[in-house]
Amino acid sequence: MARLKNRIIMAPMTRCRAVENNCANELMATYYAQRASAGLIITEASQISHLGVGYHYTPGIYSDAQIEGWKKVTTAVHQKGGLIYLQLWHVGRVSHSSFLEGKLPVAPSAVRIDGKHYTPEGMQPFETPRALEVDEIKEIVKEYAQAATNAIEAGFDGVEIHGANGYLIDQFIKDGTNKRTDEYGGSIEKRSKFLFEVVSAVIDAIGYEKTALRLSPSGTFNSMTDTNPHEDFKYICKKLSDYDLAYLHIIDALEEDIEHGANVVELQVLRNAYKGVLITNGEYDKVRGNEAIENNLADAIAYGTLYIANPDLPKRFETDAPLATADPHTFYTQDEKGYTDYETI
Repeated sequence: MARLKNRIIMAPMTRCRAVENNCANELMATYYAQRASAGLIITEASQISHLGVGYHYTPGIYSDAQIEGWKKVTTAVHQKGGLIYLQLWHVGRVSHSSFLEGKLPVAPSAVRIDGKHYTPEGMQPFETPRALEVDEIKEIVKEYAQAATNAIEAGFDGVEIHGANGYLIDQFIKDGTNKRTDEYGGSIEKRSKFLFEVVSAVIDAIGYEKTALRLSPSGTFNSMTDTNPHEDFKYICKKLSDYDLAYLHIIDALEEDIEHGANVVELQVLRNAYKGVLITNGEYDKVRGNEAIENNLADAIAYGTLYIANPDLPKRFETDAPLATADPHTFYTQDEKGYTDYETI
């Protein structure tokens, strides 16, 4: 990974502005270029195939048009001197047949999410997903590799594999969603097999120095549970140390995770287990972020919501300038309001 100009990372955040054929556009190019002073930009999650879609207007990286759309973004960011990684995404069971040409969402096992999902047909109950066959799993691994190749063609400096937040890779890792009895289920060695196959395939496609990974060991989002995340993710982090990734990105336990009874994995445990560059994220402010770095809990801090309303966040941190507050009503709308209209100092 290239040397960063600071340790202030822009975290990946879904913003739902890819309104035409799930393609990045000029508005998105403006948004990311405004934030190019970050040490690194990690884009919003981008689906690796048309069957990996789970939300309206999220970008993809599987078609020629999508590659061309993302070129607008990478060119704009690089012209401002920024670095930018694309986050690779397959939602797994966090979808609905109305997104998938009438097909059921897929997952490691047929375990349904509680609650409802926002679909093209409005709010609908989550469907019970179809358990993937082994040959389908192998094809998805190939799709991750192709998506990574496409990302480099689109001008990205690297990719971050989305293994967090209850999406497909996380569904394989955690035993609340993985009930398989074959080579991909049971022990943590088997439940993490898909993760390591994806990581290896992406490394083979674009190189280890351009490959990163995001995990959420304590995460409960999308009805996720795990019996023993402390030992499971310690095993994963130790094994990842052999892969020499660009970085490992850990989402620290969030308030909502704790409220939902998360079995919290302390960041120090993961830091001790993983021997590479570690980025952390999760409700950090400047003071807490600096403390994490000073105490060697992380090498850099990824900020999410703060970056929405403060495109010049590094300068504001440096000068102790006031921080603007983001408007949550515009997080997932489709125009420039609450997206590219925040002021800089």
